[in-house]
Amino acid sequence: MTVSNAIRKKVEALRDQIRHHNYRYHVLDDPEIPDAEYDRLMRELQTAERQHPELISPDSPTQRVGDQPVEAFGTVDHALPMLSLDNAFTAEELRDFHRRVADRLELDSGDEALAYAAEPKLDGAAVSLLYVDGRLERGATRGDGNTGEDITHNVRTIDAVPLRLIGKGYPSRFEVRGEVFMPKAGFAAYNAAAIAAGEKTFVNPRNAAAGSLRQLDPKLTAARPLDIYVYAVGLVEGGELPDRHSATLDRLQEWGFKTCPERRVVKGVEGCLAFYEDLGRRRQSLSYEIDGVVYKVDSLAHQRELGFVSRAPRWAIAHKFPAQEELTVVRGVEYQVGRTGAVTPVARLEPVFVGGVTVSNATLHNIDELTRKDVRVGDTVIVRRAGDVIPEVVSVLIQRRPKGAKRIRLPRKCPVCGSKVTREKGEAVARCTGGLFCAAQRAEAIKHFVSRRAMDIEGLGGKLIEQLVAADRLKTVADIYVLTRDELAAMERMGEKSAENLISAIEQSKSTTLARFLFGLGIREVGEATAASLAAYFGNLDSLMASTEAELLAVSDVGPIVASRVRAFFDERHNLDIVGRLRESGVNWTEMEPQMAPEDGPLNGKTFVLTGSLASMTRDQAKQRIQELGGKVTGSVSKKTDYVVYGDKPGSKLTKARELDVVTLDEPHFQKLLKTR
Repeated sequence: MTVSNAIRKKVEALRDQIRHHNYRYHVLDDPEIPDAEYDRLMRELQTAERQHPELISPDSPTQRVGDQPVEAFGTVDHALPMLSLDNAFTAEELRDFHRRVADRLELDSGDEALAYAAEPKLDGAAVSLLYVDGRLERGATRGDGNTGEDITHNVRTIDAVPLRLIGKGYPSRFEVRGEVFMPKAGFAAYNAAAIAAGEKTFVNPRNAAAGSLRQLDPKLTAARPLDIYVYAVGLVEGGELPDRHSATLDRLQEWGFKTCPERRVVKGVEGCLAFYEDLGRRRQSLSYEIDGVVYKVDSLAHQRELGFVSRAPRWAIAHKFPAQEELTVVRGVEYQVGRTGAVTPVARLEPVFVGGVTVSNATLHNIDELTRKDVRVGDTVIVRRAGDVIPEVVSVLIQRRPKGAKRIRLPRKCPVCGSKVTREKGEAVARCTGGLFCAAQRAEAIKHFVSRRAMDIEGLGGKLIEQLVAADRLKTVADIYVLTRDELAAMERMGEKSAENLISAIEQSKSTTLARFLFGLGIREVGEATAASLAAYFGNLDSLMASTEAELLAVSDVGPIVASRVRAFFDERHNLDIVGRLRESGVNWTEMEPQMAPEDGPLNGKTFVLTGSLASMTRDQAKQRIQELGGKVTGSVSKKTDYVVYGDKPGSKLTKARELDVVTLDEPHFQKLLKTR
């Protein structure tokens, strides 16, 4: 039966009204009609759509909750990485951040004209929302910053997430980032209902938000009181946004997004600190949990000029509130062995509720720290938990120490394998010498290898790895690729389907990147950023394995210690055997053109330091030119530095170079050096 134009117009008019009232209620917190009238409009639309199902569209207000659960979470590659933020814990650290920003922008560090967009740092779960032609296309978790999980079916259930934008002028395709959270009142009500029903409760609102977003059944998510504040944009195509971060958020609000009402634009570092102090005083009265304040340079042009470092932007920082602390009693001190053999003392505590979670263990870092704090069994201690940081013992209340409490000593033998425990000269960390013979190191090394930011083998969790190691089925990471479905299915809490899925995940992991592979090998001192630098510089694994320490030192972010660790790793026969087995198993990646400087380059062996602003090129361009000619660029001046190149406002590096009689080059002489070479 043909639907008349009158009915089509009526349905669309109802949708527009409901979207308008959703905006008034969720975004502006200023409803125009009572709930009963809103419910009447929604029922009228539902009736019309039931009578004319051909008119139902995915962006209709009636279509927030899907009928069927999804079978699994798909993956989403973020077009622009969802970066984490560096933290400041003190006013002085914030002042240092402000000085770095001002220096890079060539402004007076005391200049109060530098504007920051300031807003609360919500304690929730970060998400990405992709809109195409004004309609919600996809929702995703942050994941590891580069790859997240597709949670579209769940974000659609959040009333504050617009399924279709209002207003005009939005880009044809753009991504909005926000924080999903569970308000305090909703959290309390949900837990009260769960207790009454004899169900499991959530420990804190953050876990509640993250757990709700990872439900396969959207009906479960819809039943939970989630909210969202958007705080940034990512990918933008087919349109333009304002040139200031704060104005961009204003524009997003006009299009139907909910932004934090506490956000402000402040001037200079003193404005940031005033905002921080004010919000700290009102923290407990807010309707949602926060753990600090986020400051972002408001000018987007300045943001682009400042750029990024590793996994964080240079133009933003999180100013954390003081860590939450509680008193408890040490019931014992044990030693854990990490994947690199580090033997770490851990305090077993009388359970105590700190920062939203129950803490029963706390790190003592290393034997020197344990000795300095003089922690003993039976001591009453202050325990601190700050955000996601591992809980730590801050100090001991000596006056409450029981009589006869004895000092804790470093064990002579590994608590796991019985091998000798040693400490290298100048290092605070003690290590087990058992290497691959130590089950603890094997298990932790394998856990690291399969982790999300390394080989990303979903389903091969810590408990299963420990079972396989205990059963002697995993002696090295290479053994992962010879596991069979039958032996996996026979493991505790595994079945045919789980085993089949894991075998599939193992097979998929074979196609990776050199950077992920290097990070997964667990070479000491080689984190994600260094692994990426090594992969980009050498382009292929064989060149890296054959490199000398001198060649390694030419890589950005690689110093003498890292170079020695990398060289030592590939000098071990058993490590080469494991790498060979992995490659024979089919682990592969696309090789890249190496960025190595030519061995016969005219600046080969010469070390440069850059300081100040150059007029004819950026620092990155200058660095690239030096490396193309075989030279190396470092960040600090020493007696081993050959040249210090300085531009406008050079700072202390130039002073130190002159004190050490290092050759200094202004920009014209630097250009001359490049041309004559």
